[in-house]
Amino acid sequence: MDSKLARQIIESLRKGVPPQRGVDQYSVGNEKLIAGVKRFHLSAISDGGIIRFVSGSWGAGKTHFFRLLRDVAFQAECLVSNVELNVNDAPLNKFELVFYSIVRNIATPSYYAEGGEQKAAPFGTVLAESLAFLSNGTRTLELPVANEQYVKAIDALMANTAIDIDFKKIVQEYWKTFLPDAGDPTLLQQTREEILQWFSGEGQKSAYQKKYGINKMINRQDARLMLQSLAAFVRLSGYKGLLILFDEAEQAYSIMRKSALRAAHDNLLSLINNIESSRGLFLIYATTQDFFTDPTHGIVVYGALSGRVGKPDDKPPKALDIIWNLDAVQPELPEYQEAAMKVAALYRAAYSNETGPASAADGDLGSFVAELYRIHPSLSAVRFWRVLVTALIKRFDDELEGDVRPVAELYRDVMKNLRED
Repeated sequence: MDSKLARQIIESLRKGVPPQRGVDQYSVGNEKLIAGVKRFHLSAISDGGIIRFVSGSWGAGKTHFFRLLRDVAFQAECLVSNVELNVNDAPLNKFELVFYSIVRNIATPSYYAEGGEQKAAPFGTVLAESLAFLSNGTRTLELPVANEQYVKAIDALMANTAIDIDFKKIVQEYWKTFLPDAGDPTLLQQTREEILQWFSGEGQKSAYQKKYGINKMINRQDARLMLQSLAAFVRLSGYKGLLILFDEAEQAYSIMRKSALRAAHDNLLSLINNIESSRGLFLIYATTQDFFTDPTHGIVVYGALSGRVGKPDDKPPKALDIIWNLDAVQPELPEYQEAAMKVAALYRAAYSNETGPASAADGDLGSFVAELYRIHPSLSAVRFWRVLVTALIKRFDDELEGDVRPVAELYRDVMKNLRED
């Protein structure tokens, strides 16, 4: 384990939240479900579209699960976009805004592996890697791009009948900026940013039409068509498909007007009805149980949609289920102890130049976890996994400082901090 990545993971766990990268390094309890996702869904993503729903109350581990899914999707040679559905930036009743958010948050495996800060326009990485793949069969774009390589990529793009013509034109214009005679590098970067804005619905149609030959902008009528074009473009670029993780983080549906809620339900039903023909798309929608069962705002008010989706079953989820109920996943003490051993290994990797925590090297760690598990009330609003990882880091920190507290005292400190968050 790289010490830099290990420290990043530890710093996130110190606050009781899943890290952006590396959740697979300490995750336990979802092995069967993840194995099923790999076997039944990611392996067949090129053959047809897939949609699944994740149900879980606050703190059930939806964020952790999404980041675990992102890791396995990258390993399966897929692109990933994590979209937070909310009333301002990406409400489901305005699917064009959802599409803009999908493009803004898309990432390639190489972009993710770099571990750098989020780029303003990561879709530019997708376009550059696609040109490299279609022109020379690699993911590395060698500049400047030779004219014959550019022509080879353009021929492949234009021959793909599943991609919208304006989508093709805008990609072609972006690729032109990498040619030997393209012009001043500073101006070219501005041109690239301007071209990418088309995917976010920015700018005027007349300006794009005059400068790039584009006949339409991405609007409400064309957004779903463009999503299918995006999926086809991803496959053309040598990837298996695109995993889109929708997180209904703010329960946006619960504060929508009736007309907006109906539009959101219509859009979701349309996605479900057309997903099988959307090759290369894997959509996962995470929300709380109210989304399925609330008599005012839930999908139960829309019979056609409710009939297609259903409601969560109180059983451990399987990959072929339509809804994966994370609330039905109840880890046992041995699984928590296994996770603790993994966190201890990460801590040692993060502070490899220091004396490692003693409890990570002997049987004391299992007893420590068992005592925490005994103390923490089963009906507490704070999930035990947050208590566990936060307490572990505090325990290891204390050991480095040579000042280990009793478990009960440490637990009170952890709970005070978590409640304040």
